[in-house]
Amino acid sequence: MSEAIKNRYEFTIFFDVENGNPNGDPDSGGMPRIDPETGYGIVTDVCLKRKIRNYVEIAKEKEPGYRIYIKEGISLNKKDKEAYEFLKIGDEKEIKSKKDELDVKIRDFMCSNYYDIRTFGAVMTTFVKASLNCGQVRGPVQLGFARSVDRILPQEISITRVAITTEADAEKKNNEMGRKYIVPYGLYRCDGYVSANLARKTTGFSEDDLNLLWEAMVNMFDTDHSAARGKMATRKLIVFKHDSELGTCPAYKLFEAVSAKRKEGIEVPRNFYDYEIKINKETIPSDVEVTEII
Repeated sequence: MSEAIKNRYEFTIFFDVENGNPNGDPDSGGMPRIDPETGYGIVTDVCLKRKIRNYVEIAKEKEPGYRIYIKEGISLNKKDKEAYEFLKIGDEKEIKSKKDELDVKIRDFMCSNYYDIRTFGAVMTTFVKASLNCGQVRGPVQLGFARSVDRILPQEISITRVAITTEADAEKKNNEMGRKYIVPYGLYRCDGYVSANLARKTTGFSEDDLNLLWEAMVNMFDTDHSAARGKMATRKLIVFKHDSELGTCPAYKLFEAVSAKRKEGIEVPRNFYDYEIKINKETIPSDVEVTEII
C-alpha cells in the first residue's frame, strides 16, 4: 500500500434518478424515502456506501488489500476470526498481557486487507476471544444523507404479471396485481468529507485509495442497474483539496459555494439539463483547490 494521504478533502456529488426508486424505505412499504415535513427526497449514506463497496469489489476483484468487510452472504465473525488466526494469537493469559499491542496489530491487519474498513471504518466487535476483539475503527471518509434539490412526488404504479404463484390461484385467474414505486425525476446532492488526520493515524487510507473512491463515485450506478432503480447516474463530482492535513477553511463554506437551481422557466424538472450547477469560486480561499472530476 502507498503512503497515507496528506491533504484534507471535502466533496459534493450530484446524482439523479429517472422513473426509479433510489432508496426504498422499509418502514413505508418500500416507497422512496422522503422528508415528510418538506417533501424532499432522501438517500441514506448507507445506500451510497453499499454502491461504492460493490464497485470496488468488481473493479479490484481478488486484488490483495481490496477485500470488502461488509458484504452480503458472509458473516462478520468469519472475517474477524481471520485476524486472530493470521496473527496466531495465543491463550487468554497472553492476550491480556499484550492487549494494547495486539489491538494495534489486529486493527492494522483489518485495515490493510479491507478497503471499506480503511475508507469508512467499522465496528468489529462481533467475534470475541477472551477479552479481545477486533475493535472499532473510525474511517477517514464520511458521507452525509443525500437530499433532493427539489421536492419529489413519489408515484405508486400498478403492474400485472401473468406468472401465478400457486396452482389453486392459476385455476381462478390469469394474472396477478402488484405495485411499483418510482420517482419520475429527482436530482440529489450529497456532501462528504475525507480526513487526512484519521488516514495517517488510524487506517492508512492512501492516494491510491482516494483515486479509487472518486472512480467508484463516478461509476457506482453503472454497476448497480436494476428495474426497480430505474435510470440512475452520477452527474457531478466536485472535490475540494486543502493544502494541509487540517485545512484552513470550514467545510460548510465550501459546500455553500456550490449551488443547484432550476433553469429559468422550468417548473417541473424532468432531466438533469433542467438544472444549472454553479461553483462560486470567489468565496473559496486560494489555498483550497477545486476540481470537477465529472
